[in-house]
Amino acid sequence: MSSASTPNWLIRLETADDAPAVEALNADSFGPGRFAKSAYRLREGVDPVAELSFVATEGGMLRGSVRFWPIMVGGHEELLLGPLAVETGQRGRGIGITLMQAGIAAAKKGPWRGILLVGDEPYYAKVGFARLSPGQIRFPGPVDQNRVLGLSLKDGEMLALSGQVRQIG
Repeated sequence: MSSASTPNWLIRLETADDAPAVEALNADSFGPGRFAKSAYRLREGVDPVAELSFVATEGGMLRGSVRFWPIMVGGHEELLLGPLAVETGQRGRGIGITLMQAGIAAAKKGPWRGILLVGDEPYYAKVGFARLSPGQIRFPGPVDQNRVLGLSLKDGEMLALSGQVRQIG
């Protein structure tokens, strides 16, 4: 592989010092309307899972971030992916996919059985997410059922997972 195609970014765990830059990136990427979305409402007052929060840096600059949040589905603690944000001028380089791969690999070592998200299936399918059956998972508030995606961390979990998604706590 030539050096021109070798990624120059570093994926590492997010630290407290990264929080302001991550928040600024999320604000730039998703705007103020993000707070009204059901997925964001599930995050209010809850901390992301620290060992699953990753950032991509390059030359000392934040290029992207991903966080995973604890949620309850049915009677089980699962994970909610998001937000996944990549600096606008850096999209298309594979940063988002690499961030998700790091988070998924770390999540497989934990007690969680699956990861949910609301997003575009063609993009998230690149790391194994698939659309869930309409009504299988019910989010509080309006959600486009065609955008509810899941990934099993334990074999077959998304097939068995069903119920209301609710906030932990």
